[in-house]
Amino acid sequence: MENLKAKISEVFFSIQGEGVYIGYPQLFIRFWDCNLKTCSFCDTKKQDYLEYSAEDLAHKISDLGKRYHSISLTGGEPLMEVDFLEKFLMNFKDGKKVYLETNGTLPKALEKIINYVDIVAMDIKLPSSTGLGSFWEEHRKFLLIGWEKQVFVKIVITKQSELKDFQKALEIILSIDPMIPLIIQPDSRNMDKELIDKVLSFQEEAFQSLMYVRVIPQIHKYMGVR
Repeated sequence: MENLKAKISEVFFSIQGEGVYIGYPQLFIRFWDCNLKTCSFCDTKKQDYLEYSAEDLAHKISDLGKRYHSISLTGGEPLMEVDFLEKFLMNFKDGKKVYLETNGTLPKALEKIINYVDIVAMDIKLPSSTGLGSFWEEHRKFLLIGWEKQVFVKIVITKQSELKDFQKALEIILSIDPMIPLIIQPDSRNMDKELIDKVLSFQEEAFQSLMYVRVIPQIHKYMGVR
């Protein structure tokens, strides 16, 4: 644990472009690795990385000297580096909220650091959207742990997304708490009338059982920022 280091692609300041905290200034820590390496709509380009110790990362954040709402742990998948995160978050004290952006498939890792996280921005990956297998049980366990804190769910909808998969995701959310906010995010690669019509029909479906359902695209892409 003494020499523990994490692979981090970049540390930068920007605005949050997705989800319920859209537009808030954040300090982003982008972790390099991911357990879902072939997700069809992944929009994170594979970059080089530097290896940071917890102390190195704390110094890097301090050097940026920006005012921001929260620290966003993003990726890749931050929970691939859970031992590093546990050490870093245990010792990092700057009074800012910790915002975890995650694919929601590693519940045991989340359990290790949930006490150090304030906001959980959790994806539910529809198999028809990703081209991968299903993660229904992992998502259910993950959301139950995240429910201890402030949590919301994001689902990316592509032209391949199937209603039956979306309904299964709704069942998972509903089984835990119908008040959990759901963000439906259109696939930014194919934003046309066909996709928008699908997204709006899925929103109508979700409103039959959930209280807070919003359609929000990725605004940082429209603005040309990271």
